[in-house]
Amino acid sequence: MTQKTIFVLNGPNLDHLGVREPEIYGRETLADVEAMCRAEADAAGFALRFHQTNAEHEMIGWLHEARVGAAGVVINPAAFSYAGYPILDAIKMVDSPVFEVHISNTHRREFEWRANSIITQVATGMITGFGVHGYVLAVRHIAHLRK
Repeated sequence: MTQKTIFVLNGPNLDHLGVREPEIYGRETLADVEAMCRAEADAAGFALRFHQTNAEHEMIGWLHEARVGAAGVVINPAAFSYAGYPILDAIKMVDSPVFEVHISNTHRREFEWRANSIITQVATGMITGFGVHGYVLAVRHIAHLRK
């Protein structure tokens, strides 16, 4: 792995982005998000690994791949935010910046539990409420940090 690879990792149900509650998450698809992130990474001279999973063990595997030598990790843990302790432990081992991204502002959502991500305690930073553009901001910031 080279210092020029940014991982963008997506958790459960994000494969339905664009059709799942578009009034909250918008109409852009995960393919749209990948294209935006790839354009940002390419422009800055970075490779991009983009993944989505509904399975905790797959997310952990990608975090293990990013553990040493990645430029950074952008993660939207989705529902893993609330009970993904194995994911939290895997993030602790990553030696590069890790940015937690949420499409909606989780602090303004209908249930208080949505604002209580366990991942936040180990993330370098959090971007929430910027829609899918939060991903692009995170990729851009990692590129800025690693130049």
